[in-house]
Amino acid sequence: MSKGSREMDPSPNPSRISSCIPTKKKKKCGTLSSHWDTGCRALIYPFLIRGGKATPFIPFILAFIFCMYNGYLQGRYLSQCGIYPEDWITDPRFIVGFVLWLAGLLLNLHSDHVLRTLRKPGEMGYKIPRGGMFEYVSGANFLGEIIEWTGFAVACWSLQSAAFAVFTFLILSTRAKQHHKWYLQKFEDYPKSRKILVPFLY
Repeated sequence: MSKGSREMDPSPNPSRISSCIPTKKKKKCGTLSSHWDTGCRALIYPFLIRGGKATPFIPFILAFIFCMYNGYLQGRYLSQCGIYPEDWITDPRFIVGFVLWLAGLLLNLHSDHVLRTLRKPGEMGYKIPRGGMFEYVSGANFLGEIIEWTGFAVACWSLQSAAFAVFTFLILSTRAKQHHKWYLQKFEDYPKSRKILVPFLY
């Protein structure tokens, strides 16, 4: 071997493999990474609310920092650290996860639409959400969010995505319970058969 030349090492190099994830798979995982809540939901949704109250500054900043950190954590893993086989998009875990993610996304979008259109232009005050999953649970938007991130965790099959799915469930299930209790106290005619988060069960 001539001076200055390098011998090719045939053994697998984890750092090399993790940084060379196939472009096709990156695009698929990137689709999931472009989550509505960190994009349109976080930036556009607040401007579409009619007659809403101002958001306190400190909770807004904390939520912004969390979304930025979580976006970095998930994106960093998928683009630099995650090791997936070439046929991962045909793996049952990815397919099931993607279907759950899509179902949660659609539920989330519809629930947000219901909440945004509760008030007519110029109206103030509170109303009972009706239609879609809101006929069964008080936290339809939270349920959609939980399903979304559960699907994301299954499709990515990583500790990072699983941690966020668990965190999402714990936080949003608590918020759903608080909202349900508030609805019952606020509206005497609130549907008594409507559950908190899981249709017919909880």
